[in-house]
Amino acid sequence: MAVQKTFTSIVLGNRIGIVCFFVALVFTFFALRLVDLQVGGHEKFSRLAAEKHGVKQPILAERGNIFDRHGEVLAVNVPVRTVYADGTHIKDPLLLAHVAAPFLGILEKELALKLASKRAYFVIRSGVSELEAAGMMKALEESKLTGLYLQPGSERSYPNGKMLSHVLGFVDHTGHGIDGVEHFFDSELAGRDGYRRIEHDRKGLEIVLYRGQEERAIHGTPLYLTIDMGLQAIVEKQLDIAMATYKPAGATAILVDPTTGEVLAMASRPNYDPNHYSDATPQELRNRAVTDMYEPGSIFKIVAAAGAINEGVLSEKSTIFCEHGSFYYGGKILHDARGDYFGDLSVRDVLVHSSNIGAAKIAMKMGDKKYYEYVRRFGFGDKTNIPLPGEISGLVNPPARWDKLTITRMAMGHAIAATPMQVVMEVAAIANDGKLLIPQLIHHRNLEKGRVEPLVRREIISSNVAQSINGALIDVVARGTAQHAKIDGYLVAGKTGTAQKINPHGGYLEGRYIVSFAGYFPADHPRIAGLVVIDDARIGSMANFGGLVAAPIFSKIGEAAARYLDLLPVSTDDAKVFPSALDSMNHE
Repeated sequence: MAVQKTFTSIVLGNRIGIVCFFVALVFTFFALRLVDLQVGGHEKFSRLAAEKHGVKQPILAERGNIFDRHGEVLAVNVPVRTVYADGTHIKDPLLLAHVAAPFLGILEKELALKLASKRAYFVIRSGVSELEAAGMMKALEESKLTGLYLQPGSERSYPNGKMLSHVLGFVDHTGHGIDGVEHFFDSELAGRDGYRRIEHDRKGLEIVLYRGQEERAIHGTPLYLTIDMGLQAIVEKQLDIAMATYKPAGATAILVDPTTGEVLAMASRPNYDPNHYSDATPQELRNRAVTDMYEPGSIFKIVAAAGAINEGVLSEKSTIFCEHGSFYYGGKILHDARGDYFGDLSVRDVLVHSSNIGAAKIAMKMGDKKYYEYVRRFGFGDKTNIPLPGEISGLVNPPARWDKLTITRMAMGHAIAATPMQVVMEVAAIANDGKLLIPQLIHHRNLEKGRVEPLVRREIISSNVAQSINGALIDVVARGTAQHAKIDGYLVAGKTGTAQKINPHGGYLEGRYIVSFAGYFPADHPRIAGLVVIDDARIGSMANFGGLVAAPIFSKIGEAAARYLDLLPVSTDDAKVFPSALDSMNHE
């Protein structure tokens, strides 16, 4: 019996020992787990707690404003609010949606679905006005609801509406630049967003004491364009008048400083309002100055004349027999326009009277390769590198792809396609002593000052040759095909262009023309070079020539621009080197 009790005691003791062992083991496991959670998992669980009760709130960078050269605002940021939600603070999504939806312009059911999320931060709507935001927050406060909060922000506004739209472009709803300067300089203008980690109490209010990591936003760079809005307004007004008068398919005008390459004004029609870019058609969005190409017509005769004189093949006084208006060559007859029947003309007068035959013969004297070299030296077939998106290089075929007639047609501005920007820089090069410049759009950044330095691509012709062509172009306006481009009191130099519209299916469209005038003034010390292009003017019985349609528009732009810039009129002494121009001015 005693042995049995002893055995029972031993067994019971062993069982208790085993139980105690396992209890101790369990407590040891929990102790180790607790240590692991407190020490090893501290960072992980702190992060989870922060995510549950805190928010990584973005600090939005302010997009750089855009100004004209004088500081007039062209693109600016208007303060708005972004409404965001913290799903961990939302108890009744349906009730919250019912109260907030009228202020956010969102359907109640749609908003309730968004608010059902338990995420700590998600945007409900951006671009909410201050008035809408204030109304919503007041309604939430009165209803004692939490979960919707406001974040300061801004949206892009263009105070001048349609004016300069193709240069500026626009910013989409995500804040990215689309088209124009907004796109080309997007990285500079946009800046870089920062962020702030914040924690909320149960009421949704920030606990400032626990404000965590913060990285400041880097705001975008303000840009000052070379554009002069005084000149831009002049150009836009005249294009509007031209559109109303001639009902063309489109129109383009550009003004540049020929000594620096600064673009002073640029406009195309049709245009659009960047504040309402979603309403614009593809035709309205096109910046024709850099995205469209056309046959420039007789403006291109400058290339042949300048190249031949520069190469010493001819002088400005050399005579060209112009076949009395009808030149049979390569199995085809080339005519001079408007029933002109010229015999011998000097190179200068080939430009003055815009003889197709004379230009063709000048190019032929140079030869295919040398003529092609000057076409390319003037920048045709290459982008001008203006800082705008979408620029094309035009079309210039190499001599290997020419037939026998090509050189005669190209010399008169056919069999080649150019952009308006290329053409205005061609003429600006003559005004700039033969130096071809890269067009510039940025005057300065931030509050920097200083003069824009010209970016010279190359010297095309010598200064002496440029002066010779300059004299011829003054005569074109004084007594030639561009007399309607005159500006009272100033010497104007320039050249007209008239070319039939190309038929997409081959050949040309009968009676449909693109007409233009490119020139500069004052011709004795050029300040402005410009181009006007009118695409398919509806002129009734009136002859559709560059000298009759585009040249008068240039004259009106130039007259207003001269007054705006307070340019001094030409004096008799200034004009002595241009006797034929002076005679014309004296006998007007």
